[in-house]
Amino acid sequence: MTHRNAPLTPQGRLRLVLRCRHRPIAHIAAEAGVSRQCLGKWVARYREHGEAGLHDRSSAPAQRPTQTPVAVVEQIAVMRKNKWSARRIVRELAAQDIPISVATVTRWLHKLGLARLDHLDVDGEPLRRPGTIKAWWPGHMIHIDVKKVGRIPDGGGWRIHGINSDQARAAARATAKAKASGTRPGYVYLHSAVDGFSRLAYTEALEDETAKTAIGFLFRARVWFAAHGVTRFTRIVTDNGSCYRAKDFTRAVCSFAARHQRTRPYTPRHNGKVERYQRILANELLYARPWLSEDHRRDAIATWNLHYNYHRTHSAAGDQPPASRLRTGVTNVMSNYN
Repeated sequence: MTHRNAPLTPQGRLRLVLRCRHRPIAHIAAEAGVSRQCLGKWVARYREHGEAGLHDRSSAPAQRPTQTPVAVVEQIAVMRKNKWSARRIVRELAAQDIPISVATVTRWLHKLGLARLDHLDVDGEPLRRPGTIKAWWPGHMIHIDVKKVGRIPDGGGWRIHGINSDQARAAARATAKAKASGTRPGYVYLHSAVDGFSRLAYTEALEDETAKTAIGFLFRARVWFAAHGVTRFTRIVTDNGSCYRAKDFTRAVCSFAARHQRTRPYTPRHNGKVERYQRILANELLYARPWLSEDHRRDAIATWNLHYNYHRTHSAAGDQPPASRLRTGVTNVMSNYN
């Protein structure tokens, strides 16, 4: 594939090369707007390789003197299948007069899929294969997370009036005064729950992210999902936030679900379905239009939630709304909004 600024494609090169059979290369190059050296290169490649020589070549060097030989890579794989560590492999290769660093061996082990010893069976073959986190029925995995957003002062914030406006400065002074008194009025916490099978989503704007608030949201979300036909809850997936690490929250989950699963630390992709939902919420609603107050935005979140579940198509649902994957749904939703 030619780059975006290339003046010639393979077919264009062929036409110019054929013209050069009866006319000077310099004249054809001037008419085409390319240098004589450029066209001469394509003429030489055509004479040597035919039309195949007119296609772009890889920019990778033909020879790499410092690249690890294939035979050494095969030795690394064989030694690793014997459950040897990277340093032991380096020492064994050094005994064979093959100098190689631990970093190089480790890099090749990652490329070969042999990086983790506990992922190898007794024969040294990988036990695990990368896959996707997939829910097999409604309620199999309910993903929960919290997104913290700035509170909008009455009359609108700096996004409407400007960052140095009188309204923005007054809001900043009120926030500083509240912080000095021990309260934090500057944020709203959007608690969201997403069904991993259908992508049906439920969101509430709450005042904090404590365990008590998270438990209350959990039970309200349970009632909301039950109204949509999701009555069997197998796994509740959260990150490692302080509200989700609380024992009371785990007890609340286990009162109606089989398991509370927390993701691996610093691995948000394990809770990616709700993370992606929050990104869609931010792009299509939270920062997509101006808001005059916090109540104005909260009302819009409730309306947008209906749009997301019943009208907005989702690729995971076969380009259909999330509610289409459920047998039971709310039937009093209008087909469009006026």
